[in-house]
Amino acid sequence: MSPQASRPRPRLSQEERHAQILALVRRDGIVRVVTLATRFGVTTETARRDLDELAANGAIKRTYGGGAGRSLIDEPGIGVRTRAHAAERGRIAAAAAAMIEPGDALMIDCGSTTSLFANALAARDLHLTVLTNCLPVATALATSRHCRIILCAGDYVAREGGVYGSDTIDFIRRFKANRAVIGAGGLTAEAVTDADSQSCAVKRAMIEQADRTTLLLDGSKFDLIQFERVCPLNELDEIVCDAPPPKRLVAGLKQAGVSVIVAP
Repeated sequence: MSPQASRPRPRLSQEERHAQILALVRRDGIVRVVTLATRFGVTTETARRDLDELAANGAIKRTYGGGAGRSLIDEPGIGVRTRAHAAERGRIAAAAAAMIEPGDALMIDCGSTTSLFANALAARDLHLTVLTNCLPVATALATSRHCRIILCAGDYVAREGGVYGSDTIDFIRRFKANRAVIGAGGLTAEAVTDADSQSCAVKRAMIEQADRTTLLLDGSKFDLIQFERVCPLNELDEIVCDAPPPKRLVAGLKQAGVSVIVAP
């Protein structure tokens, strides 16, 4: 190994760290304390202080365990979201797929975590009927020999990889399901929220037509408020996440009768 290769990386200044954090938030939408600490070679306390200062200046919104962009209406496309927190969301997807029983009729909405869920579900090769507005979900489940896939009508939105609009909502209302499996942009002690109104409308329609609703989301979404309210907590039956929620959120979920399943 050359002397140059063994030389430690120079420590970034606070100003340089802040600039990189803002770039990561613009790219991924959300960042985590532990990821920043590892990336910059600093303690988690230093990473938290960086996020606190950026939040105090209005540059980002502080979230449980990390930070997010200030915009309530703009969210990265599905391609970008798929790369963010992939390991955590993969664990969530596997745990949720293990809950599905042969013969279930499912509704699955469009999202990065629900697409990973579809991949995990396809590997189980169960006899299922799945209605979805998401092309990646349909493509993943098409590899399963025993899965009937019903793709919603609607207007295709390339950045989301799915279809939306009034035709989509009308189509969903023609069917009933054992379970709706949805994602979301944020979860508070009062409600599920998301950035896009068309996406919220699809989620609400699926919730209305399903006997049970399962929400999949990683811990970066805890205490994060997006532009539009999808539903109150009591319309959920369970959430599957990668880490235990903070105490205030646990209290709200318990009061609403929502089970919390932490993926191993």
